[in-house]
Amino acid sequence: MSRPSLWSAVVLVLAACDTSPPASVIDAGDWPHYARDLAATKYSPLDQIDASNVSILEIVWVWESVDSDLPARFPDTRVNPNYQVTPIKVGERLYASTNMGQAVALDPATGQQLWRYDPYAEGLRDEPAGRSSRGVAYWSDGTVERIYLASGEHLVAIDAATGRPDAAFGQGGAVNLAADPDPRVETFTWTSAPLVVRDVVIVGATAMVPNRNWMTAPPGYVRAYDVRTGELRWRFSPIPEVDDPAIETWADSSWAYSGNANVWTLMSADEGLGHVYLPLKTTTNDWYGGHRLGDNLYGESLAAIDAETGELVWHYQMVHHGLWDYDPPAAPILIDVVVNGTPVKAVAQLTKQAVVFAFDRETGEPLWPIEERPVPPSNVPGEVAAETQPFPTHPAPFDLQGITTNDLIDFTPELRAEAEQILSDFVYGSMFTPPTLKDAAPGGTQGTILMPGWVGGANWGGAATDPETGVMYIPSVTSPSVTALVPPPDPDSSDFRYIRGRPREVPMPQGLPLLKPPYGRVTAIDMNTGEHLWMKANGPGPRDHPALADLDLPWLGQRGRPAPMLTKTLLFLGEGSEDALSILPIAGGKFFRAWDKQTGSVVWEIELAAGTSGAPMTYLSDGRQYIVVAIGDDDTPGRLVALALPTGDQ
Repeated sequence: MSRPSLWSAVVLVLAACDTSPPASVIDAGDWPHYARDLAATKYSPLDQIDASNVSILEIVWVWESVDSDLPARFPDTRVNPNYQVTPIKVGERLYASTNMGQAVALDPATGQQLWRYDPYAEGLRDEPAGRSSRGVAYWSDGTVERIYLASGEHLVAIDAATGRPDAAFGQGGAVNLAADPDPRVETFTWTSAPLVVRDVVIVGATAMVPNRNWMTAPPGYVRAYDVRTGELRWRFSPIPEVDDPAIETWADSSWAYSGNANVWTLMSADEGLGHVYLPLKTTTNDWYGGHRLGDNLYGESLAAIDAETGELVWHYQMVHHGLWDYDPPAAPILIDVVVNGTPVKAVAQLTKQAVVFAFDRETGEPLWPIEERPVPPSNVPGEVAAETQPFPTHPAPFDLQGITTNDLIDFTPELRAEAEQILSDFVYGSMFTPPTLKDAAPGGTQGTILMPGWVGGANWGGAATDPETGVMYIPSVTSPSVTALVPPPDPDSSDFRYIRGRPREVPMPQGLPLLKPPYGRVTAIDMNTGEHLWMKANGPGPRDHPALADLDLPWLGQRGRPAPMLTKTLLFLGEGSEDALSILPIAGGKFFRAWDKQTGSVVWEIELAAGTSGAPMTYLSDGRQYIVVAIGDDDTPGRLVALALPTGDQ
């Protein structure tokens, strides 16, 4: 069957089974959640901009983050330009957060600022701080409208019309997230957007202590607060407690003092089922687990939680006894599919390991078999790596896993020889080759090269999914990293036997990536069958490097961290910012593109002032479709760029 016929058949089957959520839930012209819907699809049904006219898209307004004026008010302040926000749009206001924990409302047609919430002027925070902020959440009961913002140690409720704090929420409009019954909780930071479902606003955490290099740490509590009052409704602990059978996965009662397993990234929810889906991080610490032997539930698991009670409904652990920082990095995606003729309400979790774990979201049953396969043991003193790890049989991996000499760059004999010499300095092998000690002796190995590295594979930008066809579009990077374990430099810095040392980056032959391309790619996967439809390199990559310039190479892919967005007919994707966290050199790029969803062909591109740093979104305002994306790099302060068709071409 030809590809167009296959595509049409998928659409017809899904339409016949009527598995998609009703379109009336969200106004077609709005984008009311971080990923447009609670399902985290990043999909909009708008089609005013399509392949026939996308070539005449133009920039219609630019808004620079209000963080830009903070250094003048607070001279010691440095604002991170890697602006990771995705705005939301409800009615005739666009809402966005800033890296320093401010929030704004903008006119969606002009970018004019309607209001600004400034926690420093409000007296909530004394000094500007923050690395990034990915967005805000919206709630309304039909009369009252509120915006929820994670700002420093606080969850703030803001009147959507005025930008003023809601005095009825918490203390003067804010809840102190560093205050917790667990005395181990000392502080709070988080960069992702809150999630509002069934009248609770849910927050994860990046850190709850200032220094995470200690065995004793608080669990990464996920907490839900009443949207009106700020009262704590429930708190879920991803580290099992005394009456939970999961403590049997922790040797020597190590569950009692271990922590983390937090949700540092984004979440999703099925409001009808009343389930919240949590991608849970590695337990303390990310690369050495000699003090926490066992599988360590619920670390590196996908967990379905009851939205009203916080009780665990089901879970699946995707990495046992994590040693690789392979925590699930993106929001689980909810999608209704037809598998072997049976409609399934599914949830799909992308991973840094470059695989998709897919489950029935009601029961947690895998859509396709998941196999436990043997993996290499650890030779680090005190460490006992898990004997097996789970590998989905479908879909196939969407990026490189593990390293062999066949994977090394080989455009020229000189590049290949240098790559082989670099590789010989490290331990390497299949995915899940454990971290190793750095050998200080002359000629000793310098640690383990992990592939994928802790950037992925996939990362927080996630995927975009078409609910009409069941096709998922996944950007990924081929970016190895090094884990070299060393003893702590002194007892006051950590009580772990080993911590991650240096090097952390993989050396680059002649300044080029160690491995063969593509270095950044996008893969389309039919989640009804688990089959790959196409894979394309995302951008030209370093083919103009002096060592490659004469070779007339195809696109090699940009090693950036971009996030996608889907419309009725097109996939939109940038190359990622050159200054994204934990990306090696030769990464990111300034182009933003539209791709044909069925073929993976690029149909349009524009060069922006900087690389895309946030996920794009789209909406209608006065009948005109806009696309907005955040950009920023060291030479370009964080800003939002809005594109639309010229007036009269809509």
